[in-house]
Amino acid sequence: MKATPLSNCERRFLLRAIQEKKRLDGRQCYDYRNIRVSFGADRGCCIVELGRTRVLAQVSCELVPPKPSRPTEGVLFFNLELSPMAAPGLEPGRQSELLVSLNRLLERCLRDSKCIETESLCVVAGEKVWQIRLDMHLLNHDGNITDAASIAGIVALCHFRRPDVSVQGEEVTVYTPEERDPVPLSIHHMPICVSFAFFHQGTYLLVDPTEREERVMDGLLVIAMNKHHEICTIQSSGVVMLLPDQILRCSKITAVKVAEITELIQKALENDQKARKEGGKFGFAESIPNQRITAFKMESAAVDTNDVEEQAGEIIAKADPPSEVFASPVLHTPGTAQIGEGIESSWGDLEESEKEEEEAAEEKGESEVAAFECQKMETEDTSTPRETKSEEPIVLSDSEEEEVVILEPQELPRKTRTQTSSKQENPSKKAFNKRRRKKKTSR
Repeated sequence: MKATPLSNCERRFLLRAIQEKKRLDGRQCYDYRNIRVSFGADRGCCIVELGRTRVLAQVSCELVPPKPSRPTEGVLFFNLELSPMAAPGLEPGRQSELLVSLNRLLERCLRDSKCIETESLCVVAGEKVWQIRLDMHLLNHDGNITDAASIAGIVALCHFRRPDVSVQGEEVTVYTPEERDPVPLSIHHMPICVSFAFFHQGTYLLVDPTEREERVMDGLLVIAMNKHHEICTIQSSGVVMLLPDQILRCSKITAVKVAEITELIQKALENDQKARKEGGKFGFAESIPNQRITAFKMESAAVDTNDVEEQAGEIIAKADPPSEVFASPVLHTPGTAQIGEGIESSWGDLEESEKEEEEAAEEKGESEVAAFECQKMETEDTSTPRETKSEEPIVLSDSEEEEVVILEPQELPRKTRTQTSSKQENPSKKAFNKRRRKKKTSR
């Protein structure tokens, strides 16, 4: 993760506040942020909010062959994804050191602690077992991803129900939720991680560090424990050397925090189970507060329409009469009309100008037709008998007033080009060709 580094002024401010046992969000050194658990409509889906850090967890299952070394045990798979949606410094599709360490820590917390009975996931020994897959996605990063992911993972596993199965000989039948009620996973205990941040070589200690506090800390200690005060895993990172007394002190704080978080998880699961049985509001829709506009409701107010006519009459009586009186329409020319005493329309003038333009166009077209006929007579006198017999296209005036459609054969354009080319020959060339023919005949 490549986050923007803090300036020296911000670093000194944070360290000075920690020395004075003050935090930016107003908490004490050993206080946890508020935890909120909300479930989805499907079993095994939940969102855990630790302050502003949010993690989405989803559990799924499928039948797979078992591992050769453990033919009677199910398969557990855990995966945590970090995306730029949670923080700009997170890179997608890359296994960073932070992501690798978080996945390893969660596997030790949930798998190596034997919190799930893997033998209960066996369907047929050596052939088919249940594979339980836990996928977690970081939605928003504000520090302490480990604790939020561990809580989301154990809550999703407790909330999940796998389909019921029956085995008859070699045939395995998987029942739908409508046919048989799904079966919950066999969970022995709930391991929960609690993180401690150390400053000034272990002199100062903070529980549940935020993202800004993680940038200036010297070391981090994570302890996974259940409500029976059994330590499931422990991990230390950073450049700080811890004393045994400091680790014992952190373990005592962890026992208190784990008991509180476990009780909160059990209450959340009971409330969701109760809402599902009663058919009430459950899932993510239940977690939307009523203050938001998506869940805001307004009572419709009744409208009294008894005195509408009286009020309308009073308004009309008090209103001033119209200041202008409109006259009847005035007809200037056929097809036009004018209301009032405004400026007269100029439609009649426009019609006269259009008539003049049409007359001028007709005169121009007649003169062009006459000129074209004279030119045609001249060409007929000079052309040969064969040329006069051939069909020539008749071109009329280009004026817009007269449009003539002439039906011609398909090969007419080709003949037209040959005729025009023959017509455009130089008369001196024609005379030269005639003399040449006479010499050939005389010889």
